[in-house]
Amino acid sequence: MQTNGSQEKFEEKLEHQHSLLKSLFRELFQTERSAMKHPRREAARLGGPPAQAMTAVADHAKGIFAELCAVARASDAPVSRPGMVLGSFLSIARHLVLDRAVEAERSYRATLLGMRHGVDLVKLIRKVADASGKVELAGFCTRWLDEREPLVDRVESAMGWFAEHPQRAAETPRFLRGRRAHA
Repeated sequence: MQTNGSQEKFEEKLEHQHSLLKSLFRELFQTERSAMKHPRREAARLGGPPAQAMTAVADHAKGIFAELCAVARASDAPVSRPGMVLGSFLSIARHLVLDRAVEAERSYRATLLGMRHGVDLVKLIRKVADASGKVELAGFCTRWLDEREPLVDRVESAMGWFAEHPQRAAETPRFLRGRRAHA
């Protein structure tokens, strides 16, 4: 039997876990929005095995999005419009600035880094779900990880393509080619 003080501490801990989940879900919506867009852009830019690996991640993100929204609602976490808006803004900014200013290989690795961030985020959400007794949420995270991690591993493995195509790896965006020659 819990005393009044330990009950209050328990409830406070649950409250903090719920606040953490809300914050993590906002970030997850932002990350998943990026996972739907950036890999497709990289795929269009490169083709070949890197494109296939990137497209598989984007397809997974798009395919699981409705379930993510349902799980967020069931967990009393926000279906984060601000997270999605921020994700879209960051995606557009990246597309207009970063992806156009760096080599193909570096842009690919930046996209992979975002995917790894998503995996780490879902691992943390699963730990918080386990700690707070949210069985359905933990189950969703486990399924998500079982599906996404092998796809991200494929993206990592496809980096070897750049070793076989070094000219494409070092390829700079067209608008920078003339400027770099003068630098």
